[in-house]
Amino acid sequence: MKFSESLKKNKDFQSVYRNGKSFANKCLVMYIIPNELNKNRLGISVSKKVGNSVVRHHLTRLIRESYRLSEEHFRCGYDIVVIARTSAKDKNYHDVESALIHLGKLHHIYV
Repeated sequence: MKFSESLKKNKDFQSVYRNGKSFANKCLVMYIIPNELNKNRLGISVSKKVGNSVVRHHLTRLIRESYRLSEEHFRCGYDIVVIARTSAKDKNYHDVESALIHLGKLHHIYV
């Protein structure tokens, strides 16, 4: 069952950056802000500083898949932006998943 969709527009990202709360760990940064919807919207940002397009796309897929497999544990009604840090490029799936869950627990949206 799908509870979320993608955050695509630049103004939505900027709104989350300006008005949202953020927590970070070694490989990810997560901004969240409540939305008026009954679902989450996930945005993923990977800078060119992290690596070339292959590395960036691989990290994006890792983050999206780790969120997708654990999304039933995330509370609904939030816009979430996840930013990959440079140290994330060497991480495997399990490291990215545990980092994402750790940030969800810090924001109190992971149950």
